[in-house]
Amino acid sequence: MQAPLLLRIAAVISFLYFAGHTAGMPWTPATGPAELTVLEEMKGHSFEAQGSVRSYWDYYFGFGIIISGFLLAQAVVLWQLASLAKTDAARLRPVIATILVACVVNTVLAWLYFFAVPAVMAAAISVCLLLAFIAAGRARAS
Repeated sequence: MQAPLLLRIAAVISFLYFAGHTAGMPWTPATGPAELTVLEEMKGHSFEAQGSVRSYWDYYFGFGIIISGFLLAQAVVLWQLASLAKTDAARLRPVIATILVACVVNTVLAWLYFFAVPAVMAAAISVCLLLAFIAAGRARAS
């Protein structure tokens, strides 16, 4: 497969990752009294940080939204890189490698701290990026 197609596939998977993550908002599988107690405690205790008063819930919810934003940006950037890769894939190798490293880290952290779906999505993106990186190197050789 050629780098542009692999980057497009990675972009689509990234978009699906974004959509799934965002659809899970507010990211709390709380159904029982114990889980609801934890959520209420997160919301109920505020503290000052750098001049702002925030709760653990604010951080939790805010970081969830930030992650959605970055996943959407990643999908858009990968789609744009695929267009650029049609004319000069070899020059994109450092950018592909950078995003690949971030996605591998995402895969490991998702596996360690979350659950299978985000880990599998991140792993699939990583595989596409690795193959795109290899394909872009072959484009240079030909």
